[in-house]
Amino acid sequence: MLKEKTHALISSNRVEGTAVYGREDNHIGSVKELLIEKRGGQVQDVIVSVGGFLGLGSDLHSLPWSKLDYDVDLGGYKLDVTEEELKNAPRFAENDAERPYDRDYQTSVYEYWTVTPYW
Repeated sequence: MLKEKTHALISSNRVEGTAVYGREDNHIGSVKELLIEKRGGQVQDVIVSVGGFLGLGSDLHSLPWSKLDYDVDLGGYKLDVTEEELKNAPRFAENDAERPYDRDYQTSVYEYWTVTPYW
């Protein structure tokens, strides 16, 4: 077992499942997956599971990684958005797992969050 330390790097398996909090420090979901650019090796997007119970019936949101900041006090990632903004954001269902790789979908996500695309 790894001791809790402060490092510049973190293993993806320690990020997956980490809580995600909203602007008001309310728990809104958890990190499901990280999407890594093949050539550059950088995390570009994060899939966040929102709502549901035990992962069932939840909405999945692909977000630019740059939208999240780790909050030491909360022990999770902070997403500086309102619940309404997240509710209106592009999303996809669990059975549409290829959706976050679709360039049209990615474009809609980056436009919605007003983040310059990585491509």
